[in-house]
Amino acid sequence: MLKNTALLARLELVWWLITAIIAVMILAPIIYKLPDYQFLWPNLVFILVMVTFTRYIFFLKYTFLATWRNIKVAIIFLCVFIAFLLVQEVNLFQTFLDENGVEAIVGSLPRTEQGPMMKFIKSEMLLFGVGAVITCGVLPLRLVVSIWRRWNGYED
Repeated sequence: MLKNTALLARLELVWWLITAIIAVMILAPIIYKLPDYQFLWPNLVFILVMVTFTRYIFFLKYTFLATWRNIKVAIIFLCVFIAFLLVQEVNLFQTFLDENGVEAIVGSLPRTEQGPMMKFIKSEMLLFGVGAVITCGVLPLRLVVSIWRRWNGYED
């Protein structure tokens, strides 16, 4: 049992390292070109939530959550709160673009770089934002199924 726990801890650490690498790869061009990017933290949260919750949805058996029923129940209720916060952040981003235009974000770049950079920012922000909200809706269902299976003696 102790060996299994150590292996799961190492696997979790590897996954967090992979998540960090993904986040750095996505955000590096933005940080490099726009050091004062005001949506950096919401963008980072979108990436972290989407990658981590997607991993929990598909690989729950190989995480520390697999046997912790009380933590699963807590995450089920926490996902509702997280989803509302994520929707609010996506809405703030979209409202900011609608009210201020793209120049408010990429105005410091040369004209030739503004269009491609804004397209990249908008695409990845909406991809990870909406993906994070969707995973916040799917993960509780997956956790309920997992709790039910363990309660009835089935393998997860």
